[in-house]
Order: sequence, then C-alpha cells, then structure tokens
Amino acid sequence: MSSATTTDASHAAPAGEHGHGHQYPFLAHHFDTPVHQFDSAKLGMWIFIATEILMFGGLFVAYGIFRGQEPEMFRMAHERLDRIMGAVNTVVLLFSSLTAALAVRQSQVGDRKGTTRWLVITLICAVIFLVVKFFEYQHKFHDGLLPGHYFQAHLQQFAHHGHVLPQRAHMFFALYFMMTGLHGVHVLIGMGVLSWVLKQNLDGKISKQFFTPVEIGALYWHLVDLVWIYLFPLLYLVG
Repeated sequence: MSSATTTDASHAAPAGEHGHGHQYPFLAHHFDTPVHQFDSAKLGMWIFIATEILMFGGLFVAYGIFRGQEPEMFRMAHERLDRIMGAVNTVVLLFSSLTAALAVRQSQVGDRKGTTRWLVITLICAVIFLVVKFFEYQHKFHDGLLPGHYFQAHLQQFAHHGHVLPQRAHMFFALYFMMTGLHGVHVLIGMGVLSWVLKQNLDGKISKQFFTPVEIGALYWHLVDLVWIYLFPLLYLVG
C-alpha cells in the first residue's frame, strides 16, 4: 500500500491555520493539516487491524490445539471440503486485493473514473466470493456436515455410503463454520465500506488531495484477503 501523503501542499500550511474554510474543505477541525489527518486515520486503521488479527488469532490457536489432539480426524474431515471452490475463492480474493490497490493508485493521481472502475471490480470479486461460499455451505448442509448433534445425526448416512467419519469430526466442522463464517461477515463489512467509498468518489469527494477513504477502505480489504490466505491452507490443505 502506498505511503504517499494526501498532498504536498499540506506541508506548506501555515502553523496558525487548521485548514478550515475553502483551502481544505475535507479537513476535520481537530487536525492541523491534511497530512496530520491522513496519518492519524491510517494509524487508527492499523491499530484496528491489529485487534482483528488478535481475534482471528484466538481461533487459529484453538484450531492448532484441537488439531494436535485429533490429527487423524482433522485429516479425514478436511477431505469433505471442496478444494476447487476454496482455490477459486483464493484466486478471487487475491485478484480483488490487486484491484483495491489499483483503486488507491488511481485516486492518488486524481483519476475518478479509474477509481470507480477498480472499486466496482473489487466489489464484484467480493460478490463472487460469497456466491461460491454459499454453494459450498449449501453442500455441507445437504450432507449434514454441521457442528454438534446436527452432525451426529448423519453419521449413519456417511457409513452407508462408505465414508465413515470419526465420532468427533463435528469439532472440525465447528471450527470450519466459525472461522469461515466470521471471515464471511468481514467480507460483508468490507463490501459495505467499499460501497461507501465508491459513493464518496461518485459524489466528487475523493481527489488527489484527499484519497484517505480509499486508502483506509483498501487496507481493511487487504485484511480480509490476508485472513483467507491463512484459512485456506489450514482448512482445505490440512492433510
């Protein structure tokens, strides 16, 4: 992600001015310069990202503990996941990370149409990801691959088809739905954030002097991509 400041002119702002008025209409009253506002917003987002990583980190630790206790069960259970769907979603999210970065770049050079184009493509990628995940979830519900007693009720069905899963395999799917479900919520939140940024851009509020919303929105989207990069091998390639 580029560390370019919002405008070179902001360095020349007089010490007594806070950017109020027509010079920097986007500058909040509690910031001295656009650079101050940009750096504060970016620092705040990095702190928020750190808390998000801590939240997912707890799930990763739980995954490691349970996998250490039941390595064979995890190996057998993960074979019921669709690696192709998981790989497709990985490619889609990686591409969306690129398009988000391109949206930031276009906003930095003042290309409103280019910013709009790349934001829309990023949102389309998010929709594709959720559609693929919907069909994957649908398959799991159909097969009864669910947490707790919902999974237990289908053990005989698996045995009938020659696919006997360990009694405690519901633990794997509990982690699967918890981790991918929480990630899916973050995808939805990211779509909301990027949609708001897109509206700001269409309304003419984004420029090469003020592209902070695009930068911050893209940072959040990169977090969504980063988490999935860890989830895919942990869940789909565990064997």
